[in-house]
Amino acid sequence: MQLTYTDSIEQQRTFAFTVSFNGRMDMYSDLDTVAKYLDAHEGWFCRCAQPMKVEPVADNGYILTVGKFGSFGYEVEPKIAVVLNPPIDRVYLMQTIPLPDCDEGYEVNYRANMRLEEVAGNVPTQSKGLFSKQITMPQRVTEVNWDLDLKVKVEFPQFISKLSPNLIQATGDRLLTQIVRQISPRLTYKVQQDFHNSHDLPMPPKSSRQLHRVPHPQQYAV
Repeated sequence: MQLTYTDSIEQQRTFAFTVSFNGRMDMYSDLDTVAKYLDAHEGWFCRCAQPMKVEPVADNGYILTVGKFGSFGYEVEPKIAVVLNPPIDRVYLMQTIPLPDCDEGYEVNYRANMRLEEVAGNVPTQSKGLFSKQITMPQRVTEVNWDLDLKVKVEFPQFISKLSPNLIQATGDRLLTQIVRQISPRLTYKVQQDFHNSHDLPMPPKSSRQLHRVPHPQQYAV
């Protein structure tokens, strides 16, 4: 993750940070059942996004207050507006839309897609606790695979721009990565839990949830 800029080092105040991830979660049910659940996002999205604040907006859209983050004494509480587009061939696209009445000195561009694939449920029998009876997993499992790209452009106040651009860039990259690693696994777990509880199914183990950072060699101009 690198930065291309045209301003001189002394005058640079706007930085672009970029991160990409891919991941997977398993749902212990057939593809049609999982798709029907995901299609009704007005229910599970608001429940599972907590503790982030969620406000429905427009058609299939939501405004998220992500939380407070900062460094070097500069703190922001970013908000983003996203829309969950209707699926096409079992592919779900989620992307940012313009945030109403927002001029906070940052710009977020988020894009993610989810793909559903039904596979044979070659999952060993498990038990809940030492003395609990064993539970046989379903014969069919739906894998939900996704890719996400997140770009954030920030205009820092003058006192921040006096720091080393390399230091600002490295710190911003780390912070953006930490935000994704904090939010994405929590959201994945809650969606899995919400789906399996609502369908009276056993909860998949931790190994069924994966998140990997993807190298991003491209440079982005600010």
